[in-house]
Amino acid sequence: MELLAVPMASSGGGSGFTLLLPLILIVGMIWFMSRTQRKQRQKQADTVAALSPGTKVVTTSGMVGVVEEVDDEYVTLEISDGILVQFVKAAVGRVLPDDAGDDELTADAAADEPSEAPVEDRVTDEVPERDTVDVPETGDPKAQDKKLPPTHTEN
Repeated sequence: MELLAVPMASSGGGSGFTLLLPLILIVGMIWFMSRTQRKQRQKQADTVAALSPGTKVVTTSGMVGVVEEVDDEYVTLEISDGILVQFVKAAVGRVLPDDAGDDELTADAAADEPSEAPVEDRVTDEVPERDTVDVPETGDPKAQDKKLPPTHTEN
């Protein structure tokens, strides 16, 4: 019996590229993400640099206020009439346009107002009566004497 050695067919120069492709994709994704974060940091820095008294802002924690004073590290916001709060400049999330905040407040106030329609004009669906069961702790003589299962395991 004779064994013959047959050389295996190679795929050529393409195998090196297929090994480098995942590495190239990973490096590209990291570069893209860092570029996006860099743009966000720059936008935040521009927002903080443009702060001036009278600007309406929202902090990163959701506090809405009007800028009263800007220092090197801190910004003082008026959150209500006569109530001043000091924040770190980095805590300013975004600047609100002057007219957008007023529109949001009027829209919220309109949504909270009750309907002016008379009670008899409102549509009401009749709710069918349901059977009720009295709880034993009520002291009602008609209450069921059935013992309820324990809510915890007893030792």
